[in-house]
Amino acid sequence: MRKSLLLVVALSLLLGVMPAAAQTKIDVPVWIAFTDAIRLGWAQDRAAEFNAMHPEYNVTVQGYANYEELFAATALAAEQGSLPAVVQYFEVATQNARDSGYFKSIADALAGRTEVLGHEVNLDDFIAPVSAYYTLDGKFTSMPWNTSSAIWFSNMNYLNAAGVEIPSTWAEVEAACEAIMALENAPEYCFTFPNHGWFFEQWIAQQNGVYANNDNGRSARATEVLLGGEAGVALLNWLDDMAAKGYLYYSGAQGGASWGTVDQAFQSQQVAMAAYSSSDTAVYTQTGIDNGFEVVASFLPYNQETGWTGNLIGGASLWLVDGLAPEVEDGALGYLLYITNAENAASWHQVTGYIAIRQSAIDLLTEQGWYDENPNFRVASDQLSQSTVTVATSGAILGGFPSIRNVVTQAVDTVLLTDQPAEAVLANAIASANAILTEYNLLYAE
Repeated sequence: MRKSLLLVVALSLLLGVMPAAAQTKIDVPVWIAFTDAIRLGWAQDRAAEFNAMHPEYNVTVQGYANYEELFAATALAAEQGSLPAVVQYFEVATQNARDSGYFKSIADALAGRTEVLGHEVNLDDFIAPVSAYYTLDGKFTSMPWNTSSAIWFSNMNYLNAAGVEIPSTWAEVEAACEAIMALENAPEYCFTFPNHGWFFEQWIAQQNGVYANNDNGRSARATEVLLGGEAGVALLNWLDDMAAKGYLYYSGAQGGASWGTVDQAFQSQQVAMAAYSSSDTAVYTQTGIDNGFEVVASFLPYNQETGWTGNLIGGASLWLVDGLAPEVEDGALGYLLYITNAENAASWHQVTGYIAIRQSAIDLLTEQGWYDENPNFRVASDQLSQSTVTVATSGAILGGFPSIRNVVTQAVDTVLLTDQPAEAVLANAIASANAILTEYNLLYAE
């Protein structure tokens, strides 16, 4: 009886201790804008590895459907005092992130440290265009992660049949389209692109056109939207000309809705070529394999009249929430350093097609022969590494950027579907964009 009583007491004590032990783990919630098994799953797998290395931590990764939904969820969480430790913001929300007051810069958080929880700090290893975009006021704002560039995909069955090379310039696109559309079994259209503001920005930057004043909002807060000026007019005129000749397929979808229309057109071989994000290099390459045609990736064609300065990055970065307890901040920083180390940056690139953002990751993949076996995956990295870092190619930082993008896509839509001249349409877009920026700055500018 005494032994039974002692056993009951011992079990009660043990059960009382176990929940307390479980509660000693330090929670580090991370919110990202992916819900698919590949990208969300990859981030969650890395969290599980990190937690195994650091049993005192419990990093959890929660996915949201898209950047916009996550942006709204973060604002609501801030109002409720329930922000996570890390939030993924897309690149054009950088000014919004800085003005929100939610976040602490990575540079300030690291404060000269060489490691966090045994994970090396090496911000100099990030490739130049990535560093240029996320360096503001002379220091890193957030941790780069999913980085892409706009590139060109060609269905080589059509190009080979027409006897043309992959185009590098707008003029070469037109010449290739003339030959392709003359084929007996020609596609319905020659090429397409998503009517998303990012592509307008890419083609402006290629011409070294500036999107906003004050060095694209980098030397001081942007107070005026320029939309590239003459570079913007040249782009709209070229797209309009290509549509008028029957070469450009435009579905009428704008913004996020336009990506799927390009996917469908390219996969069904309705078009021979498409501008798209390098983040889907794996998908587009596999599309050709699955459907019996060769897909080759190349640099995004540029305006031969101005020459090529370079291309912008796209994607998003991971922002560290301000005001975290020191142990939570260390866990968040450690996880950020872990998922962006050379091995994981290489793995992320291989799994998704996003660019390997560290030079050490590119070197590792090169040594492993990955790029020799998968040449399409090298294109975006080469395009960025060969870009000249200027104010234009570093990308614009300005308030209300997501809304301004909507103004731009509407301008493209107007040019392609009406007879209004590009100059007038761009002027109206600039006026509308400046109204958005002015209202934003009235709210947030000091």
